[in-house]
Amino acid sequence: MYYSRVFATTEHGDGTPPRFLRLAGHPLRWRLLSELARSDRRVGELCELADRRQSLVSYHLRQLRDGGLVSLRRSAADGRDSYYVLDLARCGELLTSTGRSLHPGLVPTPCPRSKRERGATAVRVLFLCTGNSARSQIAEALCDALSGGAVSAASAGSRPKPLHPNAVRVMREHGIDLAGRRSKHLNEFTAERFDYVISLCDRVREVCPEFPGGPELIHWSIPDPAREPGSDEETLPAFERTATELRTRIGFLLEAIEPTTTTREVTEHA
Repeated sequence: MYYSRVFATTEHGDGTPPRFLRLAGHPLRWRLLSELARSDRRVGELCELADRRQSLVSYHLRQLRDGGLVSLRRSAADGRDSYYVLDLARCGELLTSTGRSLHPGLVPTPCPRSKRERGATAVRVLFLCTGNSARSQIAEALCDALSGGAVSAASAGSRPKPLHPNAVRVMREHGIDLAGRRSKHLNEFTAERFDYVISLCDRVREVCPEFPGGPELIHWSIPDPAREPGSDEETLPAFERTATELRTRIGFLLEAIEPTTTTREVTEHA
């Protein structure tokens, strides 16, 4: 998901805009980027959301892929289909370099995160995958740790399996102890209200039930590290990649959540 391609800011010394602006400035490509900022999507979904024919959407998705902004992942639920994934971190880097190329002083200043008011109701997020043995457990733990109490996270699976030892091991490296946590079936939560329900598995997205209150549904198409072949030692790097990606995505999610929310107020760019 991370790209080695670097857009040199000197390429527009002749007066042409930076490549990022040329890519993102097209109305349809901007619409596609905006939709992918909310959730990973299949091409058919993007066509429906943008109300454009598939050949046109696929052409512009190819432009975004060639530009290193978007990647493609084969669906674990249907190998004939794929999900498009936006690299938000890369977009942030390019936005910063684009501003700097116009004027050295145009470097974004990070906005301090507002403090959570006493008595405010924590935003509730449910992470789902198939086994609740790795991805969703890691996501739950990271969300709790990184939000500082502003978010109440939970996780579950459609076919729960015991917690994978590599999930425990990799999270220990992040300073979080998963030992002793149990895997849970998603049916345990179907009567509860959440602000966000985030599926991390293509398969569980297909069987995700409805939740009361109409939470924001988000999909992150993340491969299951437990399905990698080899011993626990050999598959540990896959778990490390999963934890790194989840930490990045959850960081962006938390920036999009207002910490003092007391009702369901979902931002546009979760």
